Amino acid sequence: MCDFAITILHQWGMLMRTRLLATAVFVLVSSAAFAHPGDAHGFVHGFAHPFGGFDHLLAMIAVGLFAWQLGGRALWLVPATFVTIMAVGGVLGIAGVPIPGVEIGIAASMIVLAGVVALRMKTPVVLAMALVGIFAVFHGHAHGSEMPLDGSGAIYGAGFLTATALLHLAGIALGMACGRLAAVLSERRKLGGA
Repeated sequence: MCDFAITILHQWGMLMRTRLLATAVFVLVSSAAFAHPGDAHGFVHGFAHPFGGFDHLLAMIAVGLFAWQLGGRALWLVPATFVTIMAVGGVLGIAGVPIPGVEIGIAASMIVLAGVVALRMKTPVVLAMALVGIFAVFHGHAHGSEMPLDGSGAIYGAGFLTATALLHLAGIALGMACGRLAAVLSERRKLGGA
């Protein structure tokens, strides 16, 4: 049991280091890439937004885990669908177009996506894409409607879309790490039982 805990802590540490490194790289790159300081601020603000709430964080990682569980083309289609539809929701939010029940949709996304992952539901890729697409509209709208008034919508949107894609990758990486850990533990049990 101690080995299991050490392995989990090691995997978690690797994930946190990767996330910290990715955040640092994007902050540095965004500052150098944009000619106007306000643009860099808009990107950084947009990038930080998905990390600011547990609801967004959990849903984004769950999308990555869901894609990993389905495997194959779902590994890129499910997260790409979320990011694409989230961009549409973000544009609607920035434009001030109202969408009823945004907070309820976000809360439902956490519950449904966590349930789908916990129950290891094998759904057709098209259905998985539709499911995450529905929730992506709500998340995008929330991000877009909270854009700072002095920022550029495109640059702010690029920030929250980049962060979302990285959180999806973190979910996929977490799934892969758990899969490897399960395989190692299974192998140990076989060797110990033989």
